[in-house]
Amino acid sequence: MELRRRAYPDSIDFGIGDNLHGIGCELRYTPSIIAIPHPFESNLKMVRFGSVIVCLVAVKSAASFAPSLRHAAHSSAIQMTIATEAKAPIKVGVIGCGRIGIVHLGAINKAPGVIPVIVSNPTVSKAESAAKTYGVPKFTSDAMEVITDPEVDAVWICSPSQFHADQIKACAANGKHVFCEKPIATDLAETVEAINACNEAGVKLMIGLQRRFDPNFLRVKTAIQNKEVGDTIIIKTCSRDPSPPPYEYVKGGGGIFNDMAVHDLDMTRFLAGTDPIEILAVGSCHIDKSIEDLPGSEAFDTASCIVRYPGGVNAMVDVCRQSSYGYDQRAEVLGTAGMIATDNVYPNTAKIYKQDYTGNADMPFDFFLSRYFEAYVTETEAFCKSLVEDSPVPCTGTDGLVALVMSLAADKSAAEGRWVKFSEIIEQVYCTNPTECSLLASSDAFPEGSGQRRISRIWVKSLRRMLTRRRRAAAALSWISSRSWLESSSMAFFRVDTTTLFSWLKR
Repeated sequence: MELRRRAYPDSIDFGIGDNLHGIGCELRYTPSIIAIPHPFESNLKMVRFGSVIVCLVAVKSAASFAPSLRHAAHSSAIQMTIATEAKAPIKVGVIGCGRIGIVHLGAINKAPGVIPVIVSNPTVSKAESAAKTYGVPKFTSDAMEVITDPEVDAVWICSPSQFHADQIKACAANGKHVFCEKPIATDLAETVEAINACNEAGVKLMIGLQRRFDPNFLRVKTAIQNKEVGDTIIIKTCSRDPSPPPYEYVKGGGGIFNDMAVHDLDMTRFLAGTDPIEILAVGSCHIDKSIEDLPGSEAFDTASCIVRYPGGVNAMVDVCRQSSYGYDQRAEVLGTAGMIATDNVYPNTAKIYKQDYTGNADMPFDFFLSRYFEAYVTETEAFCKSLVEDSPVPCTGTDGLVALVMSLAADKSAAEGRWVKFSEIIEQVYCTNPTECSLLASSDAFPEGSGQRRISRIWVKSLRRMLTRRRRAAAALSWISSRSWLESSSMAFFRVDTTTLFSWLKR
């Protein structure tokens, strides 16, 4: 499958004087593609649907004046229908047959135009069981057999987080489109490498941020877009788990901002519809005192964040690893003309009315798969639709990158007790080429005591325009990689969505 070049009215040309702020589209450089996030997809559908109506009206009008044209139109319609029906299905593989993998596999099995042909799991009996349950012809214990299978067009990566980046890059090298559960990687530099690898190979990459597909949060997003509550003033989200995870899960998990709050931070950006500027975060331990000896934010079981967005909009996030009343997942948006909020999701709508109690008969769902089952299925169907129609994915690799940047900035803020700009996190990445990146802290490109001010520059191989944090530079038409140049300035070769990155660096 080839990705087709697309051009929409809000495409971005990185010329001097352009306004680069905003997140309305994603720009990939190899090949050039404008990807519209799914909340706005309906507008494109309306345009396409309108075009279809115009075509049909034209055919009908012509046919009314000429029987031969009417016959030709009818024959052509039959041929188009046959061609559509005869289109070969997209064949996919699934890596990981745990809880999440099985949910995605079940959804793939029901999606039109998509067929699972191979599954893998390190414990091969799980792969065999999944293959038998869902009628998948092949199973294996080796993920690379899925990635290199010549039949496979796309791969679902549902393996543990530490394997994601390498598997994404392997998929890109083998020309396979990728759906990957978040995170893309546990390291910022590896995240950039994985995204760049997909963009270099021209394959789709969708990240599983499932809350964006939850019908409750989507209704809030729709209300914001339609100005049902006016202009946004404040966004609030909360996430409180039914019970704390075991010590072994928390240890080495990256901390509460990375393994828990990242979903809420992404949701604030999704609802705000623009990129954040800076964040202030704090954390504490109230529930599980055994984790207090862990480093950094791994010692927190409770945390709060304030995220500042353009236009004076603030978002507030609170997370806690234990809620005595079940899984608490809510969002609220206050606008100039009203307020919209979501409630928790319950197994049923039954209520009890007694002398000492009036309320829901049962507690909210107490497991994330129960709470977000519909969202997981919907995001899978969305990627299947993108594959079948060769259309942009609704949740991009850049969305996954920004979510990670937000969580890292929150961690830094809590550790240092100050507001942290997201540009500070982006500036830490140094890439010698698109798929070889590292963090400046572990790079010898800028030895201590050099006395030179490091200016972060984001470069693209096909770059026509270049921006620095202080100014926009003149046109850059060549790939500059001389050591003498590197000694005086930091270079980062990015092919991720530069709209977001540039908007941070300008602030």
